[in-house]
Amino acid sequence: MATMVSSASGLLAMLNESHPALKLHALINLNTCVDYFWHEISTSVPIIESLSEDEEFDQRQLAALVASKVFYHLGELNDALSYALSAGPLFDVSEDSDYVHAILAKAIDEYAIFKTKAAESNQEAEKVDPRLEAIVERMLWKCILDQKFQQAIGIAIECRRLDKLEEAITRSDNIPVTLDYCINLAHSFVTLKEYRSEVLRVIVKVFQSLPDPDYLRICQRLMSLDESAGVAMILEKLLQSEQDDALMAFQIAFDLVDNERQAFLLSVKGRFPDPVLRPTENSQLVSNDEPGSVQSGSSLAANDQVAASEDIQMSDGANAPRGIVVEADEERYNERVAKLKGILSGETVIKLTLQFLYSNNRSDLLILKTIKQSVEMRNSVCHSATIYANAIMHAGTTVDTFLRENLDWLSRATNWAKFSATAGLGVIHKGHLQQGRSLMAPYLPQSGTAGGGSPYSEGGALYALGLIHANHGEGIKQFLRDSLRSTNVEVIQHGACLGLGLAALGTADEEIYDDIKNVLYTDSAVAGEAAGIGMGLLMVGTASEKASEMLAYAHETQHEKIIRGLALGIALTVYGREEEADTLIEQMTRDQDPILRYGGMYALAMAYRGTANNKAIRQLLHFAVSDVSDDVRRTAVLALGFVLSSEPEQTPRIVSLLSESYNPHVRYGAAMAVGISCAGTGLSEAISLLEPLTSDVVDFVRQGALIAMAMVMIQTSETCDSRVGSFRRQLEKIILDKHEDTMSKMGAILASGILDAGGRNVTIRLLSKNRHDKVTAVVGLAVFSQFWYWYPLIYFISLAFSPTAFIGLNYDINVPKFELLSNAKPSLFEYPKPTTPPAATSAVKLPTAVLSTSAKAKARAKKDADQKANAEKLTEDSISASQKGKSPPEKDGDSMMQVDGSSSSVEKKVTPEPEPTFEILTNPARVVPAQEKYIKFLEDSRYSPVSLAPSGFVLLKDLQPEDAEVLSLHLTDTPYSIMAPASTTAAQQGPPPAAAMAVDEEPQPPQPFEYTP
Repeated sequence: MATMVSSASGLLAMLNESHPALKLHALINLNTCVDYFWHEISTSVPIIESLSEDEEFDQRQLAALVASKVFYHLGELNDALSYALSAGPLFDVSEDSDYVHAILAKAIDEYAIFKTKAAESNQEAEKVDPRLEAIVERMLWKCILDQKFQQAIGIAIECRRLDKLEEAITRSDNIPVTLDYCINLAHSFVTLKEYRSEVLRVIVKVFQSLPDPDYLRICQRLMSLDESAGVAMILEKLLQSEQDDALMAFQIAFDLVDNERQAFLLSVKGRFPDPVLRPTENSQLVSNDEPGSVQSGSSLAANDQVAASEDIQMSDGANAPRGIVVEADEERYNERVAKLKGILSGETVIKLTLQFLYSNNRSDLLILKTIKQSVEMRNSVCHSATIYANAIMHAGTTVDTFLRENLDWLSRATNWAKFSATAGLGVIHKGHLQQGRSLMAPYLPQSGTAGGGSPYSEGGALYALGLIHANHGEGIKQFLRDSLRSTNVEVIQHGACLGLGLAALGTADEEIYDDIKNVLYTDSAVAGEAAGIGMGLLMVGTASEKASEMLAYAHETQHEKIIRGLALGIALTVYGREEEADTLIEQMTRDQDPILRYGGMYALAMAYRGTANNKAIRQLLHFAVSDVSDDVRRTAVLALGFVLSSEPEQTPRIVSLLSESYNPHVRYGAAMAVGISCAGTGLSEAISLLEPLTSDVVDFVRQGALIAMAMVMIQTSETCDSRVGSFRRQLEKIILDKHEDTMSKMGAILASGILDAGGRNVTIRLLSKNRHDKVTAVVGLAVFSQFWYWYPLIYFISLAFSPTAFIGLNYDINVPKFELLSNAKPSLFEYPKPTTPPAATSAVKLPTAVLSTSAKAKARAKKDADQKANAEKLTEDSISASQKGKSPPEKDGDSMMQVDGSSSSVEKKVTPEPEPTFEILTNPARVVPAQEKYIKFLEDSRYSPVSLAPSGFVLLKDLQPEDAEVLSLHLTDTPYSIMAPASTTAAQQGPPPAAAMAVDEEPQPPQPFEYTP
């Protein structure tokens, strides 16, 4: 029977013996009992260390292992790892013990730190300790053998072993799922952009090696890597294949457009030839002698089609002329290229969106009417806020009814209010690419006419054109440039700079940059502010040397407006550049000028948008509590909303303490951060945080909280969250209260517009359905948040609007009629109920005097009604008598209930109809974000999606192509023809007549009359 050892002293004594066998015996036994007697063994560590370093001692690796375990128990992990490495194969990575787990974690950390430092400093000469590398490789290999592929991927990414990453992915039993995990890990864990790109390249390589590649995901990854050539090659390959492959190409194009990267889309589009027109009967065919001669303008890949068609004909022995086959293939290819280029240019998306927003418009004009009636005309801030609210409420719907019906009221806008009123038309008609210029024609600067219209209207019209063509400005850029060059009026320059920046967003066009820079160098405060923002919009994400040029001028000028415009513009240039922008950010955040430090906060927000980067969050929190300038502190907190936009549920937790700060600017920043990050989510924690701020003691905090609350609650119904209804009532109360301060009232008016934005059919989305950041949306909200200083920038919020629509499309890019299942109660996602006039006016209704004549009239009417009811009852009794003996009809009880009103009401209260638990939607359908998880495709449906998606643009395979299709919408249909009769002029069809907002002129003298005292 074995006895329990109570001390290691005897074994330690053996270590001092001269015979190697005794030392070996001691070490073997010490290794087994080190976990119990490490405190005793620690006194003899020097002896064990000397044995591990004695080259004449055969078992020095065992001595190293014992020393490693002792140091582990002593908490000295560095020494423990060092001796574990010396233990060689005796350190068993497969052992399931705390010691092995701790040493492996330490080894991986050390290896990862070394590889990261080597990559950052490009020091290839200094090699990592081969023993450390061996342990990491053994660990990776063990994970792969044990089929712990996610663990292997995590270690490989952390240790920068992309060879092992590829091996782990390819050896996994479910490669698509493993790739998904790898993509999520790359975006959430890898903080360095350059290294993330390397990981994504490995993922693309594995995707392409699969027997059935997922081209949709490959193209999304290639877009992240900015490789337009790779995307174009895949699209071309798909266009030349079967119809289902062409549908996939169209789906890829729609998904790329959803990410709103104009420069990338233009690059992909430019790699395709202009479609060749269909040849006539006498046109050249490919002769039998020249099989390779294809029409000029077609792609190189068309040659492969020719060769392929020849091989088919030769094998089949067909007698048809070879040229006819090639012509048919080429015509089909050209037709597909034309559709693809229409999608990539954004025109197809915009047309379909316009049709959806126009036909589904549910704007409640009574809300605007109530606001208008409650706003005092002398209060220009609230007057302008109402115009902003109307534009936001009707964004993209092309419905300007409110403006037409209130021309006199609108015409009272003067100066910059007139600028904003005209610019608002750009938001309402957003996407009118074809008719945008003709719609705004009455207000645009007229060349060759002396004295023209109001410069405020003209500047606003140029800004409006930019809003109409935002991110799709190919057709309007030249006109805006000419307008900018041909004027020296700073108000018109202001509108033209903003319009150009919007139209050419992110294209980095050098000529446009020079034009705007020339305006900046005039050192006009008004024009210079817009020039700074316009330059930033133009250079979004380029991180070019232009930012240094802008920063240098910001130091030279004395105008605060110009410095502020440039500060925001510089921030936009480093959009998405992450660590590449650190030098510029450091330069701005250390500047003595608080306005440039304020720009540094925006630079942090833009560079690290949606990354939830810990370093960026720490920096922003530091400035939020330590900077001496309230502006900087406010913006630092607000910027957290952009950095955390991919993880909205984190934001309320992070800013909760800041929302209780003694500093009202910090509270305002916290409210806006939650509004930006949680926009469109209806997140309960966000609403709970914002609720107390809506009744804050400081007016501008209340304003920010109301706007933020509307951004969070947009497209959330009262059934989903009862607080939506109470918030709407709170807004109405603030607007109707004559004693409410102007700032809060303005916030409530804007919040009313945002809640019902886009005819109640849009939400605010900063991420596309593929979880990429939407450039235009993020930039739009960044510039919108600048409205603190300049109200006309409120319109930039329209750039963040995304339609809440499911639009299924067939091969012809038309919208076929088919049904979807929404597996939830209809009331959860229905439109808000329209307000009714009595409810709107009940607060101010006075008791009515009752005249005796009125009382007599009512009594007479009641008597007539009673006589009529008795006559109907007699008739029914006679009918029932004539049907005596017959079984009563099923609805007899209902008819009796209708006669007796009292019994009817009782019956209805007792048995209410239960609400259905599902809803059938017809394509195109309104699908709000919270509803997406309930959307299902019907099993027996004629159409099947190319890529399963609950919302957005979805290409559909027709499973019954032989049957005639019923279309809901046709791409060639335009809402413009519906909006106004054909006889109306462009000015009437779009904005209200120009006379309504012309320059302030002397009123006309009264008509002649005779005076009689």
